[in-house]
Amino acid sequence: MLWAALHFPNLALDGVLRRHPHPERPLALVAGPAQRRVLVAVNPAAARHGLHVGQALAAAHALCADFAMVEHDEAEVARWREFLAAWAYRYSSQVSLAFDRAVVLEVEASLGLFGPWPRFERQLRTDLGALGFSHRIALAPNARAAWVLAGVQDGVGLPHAATLDTALARIPVGRARLEPKTASALHAMGLRRLGQLFAAPRESLAKRFGPRLLHHLDRMRGAADPFDLYRPPDRFDLRIELGHEVESSQALLFPLRRMTADLAAFLAGRDGGVQRFVLHLEHEGHADSEVVVGMLAAERNPALLFELARGRLEQARIPAPVRGLRLRADELPPFVPAGRELFDDRPAQSVPWTTLRERLRARLGDDAVHALEAVEDHRPERAWRRVAMPETGNRKKTARPERSGAAAKSKDRQSFDSGPAGLRSGRTEGDLSRPTWLLHRPIPLRGRVRVLAGPERVESGWWDSDDVRRDYYVVETHEGQRAWAFRAAGEAAGGFMLHGWFA
Repeated sequence: MLWAALHFPNLALDGVLRRHPHPERPLALVAGPAQRRVLVAVNPAAARHGLHVGQALAAAHALCADFAMVEHDEAEVARWREFLAAWAYRYSSQVSLAFDRAVVLEVEASLGLFGPWPRFERQLRTDLGALGFSHRIALAPNARAAWVLAGVQDGVGLPHAATLDTALARIPVGRARLEPKTASALHAMGLRRLGQLFAAPRESLAKRFGPRLLHHLDRMRGAADPFDLYRPPDRFDLRIELGHEVESSQALLFPLRRMTADLAAFLAGRDGGVQRFVLHLEHEGHADSEVVVGMLAAERNPALLFELARGRLEQARIPAPVRGLRLRADELPPFVPAGRELFDDRPAQSVPWTTLRERLRARLGDDAVHALEAVEDHRPERAWRRVAMPETGNRKKTARPERSGAAAKSKDRQSFDSGPAGLRSGRTEGDLSRPTWLLHRPIPLRGRVRVLAGPERVESGWWDSDDVRRDYYVVETHEGQRAWAFRAAGEAAGGFMLHGWFA
């Protein structure tokens, strides 16, 4: 087996900066009691002003009067680790959070899918860079060794066990992931590198430091190392505390974009999609506002999720300033990519129908976008009706219905007319094709036309006092357009009434 360790040395700070509107400005994480506040992390802009980890808050203000302060939250760090584990799950089914400030994943089984390790490593780094997390990556035959190596040197890869002992032996004791008291005691005894510990008498080490030290050393070198594997949760829940009150929906777009991107990364990790999620806008002294984002099919494209959420948010009425933003997705159905042809002749700038449909629903409202359903009525204007858009969570193509209504054979009355070939059906070459654009009501067709096909007799509606008796033709106008037009039944001459256009 081969294990990759992803070490996140600045996880708490990265978690804050990636959702901060101005990460380039000085910022520090602070912790401690009110009388002894200290800095626990600083961003590069704050470091350039002289701020550093462990510095008293009062001293930091003396050096830089204007820097952003965020309370350090260890629970938030744990949530970011869970998120990164969910993201890593897309690359391996064996992911663990057993090691501090790191995510480890077994990668040997994934090399056939994602390519050799150098290419796989580049993909991991690209993803983590896009997510906004600084990181170190190492590869080793076991998870614990990879974790230790990642803390010492970024990018080291030891796929063969024969070279592992040599590399571990050179690691300083202080950087070998030992307990701080143990590392200090070993250093005081003159044991400065792991190689010296490997050669030291095991009984003496066990008597002096207990079995934990030996277990750590043995597991680094390949002994059995049991730990729990990560399993992604069945729902997504992310909350962002805003630094100030926000009154405009436009100001919420920056954190919203990051949240929908995190949702997409989470969904990709579990190979799922989302069909409905809820934005909770938190107010002070007022009940939370809810913005529901629903889709007819499961999606996980980050750009589409953001666009749909933005459209719903812009339509929402915000009753009070927003202090926090929360995104919840409780139902995560399987995601089935839309089918595409191998040689797709669709223009490069075109938008898939499912994407366009969701954009229209988000911008115009659910009631503004409808589907059409065939009705068993031969009159063209009554052969369809407007219905709600059906959910297509499984993305399976539905069979095209048989022609009905205007597209069906007129079975109410079979009519014939006489022509050069004698008695013949009104449909000369089988059913006439039907236009893609049916006018709301027929209008006179002006100008000279040439008959291409027809007539096709439609007689229907006698039972509801809206009887029609028409002969339909496919005609070509003097401008070359193909139209669907009719005359009164039995008329061999006279003007046409335009009822539709062919694409």
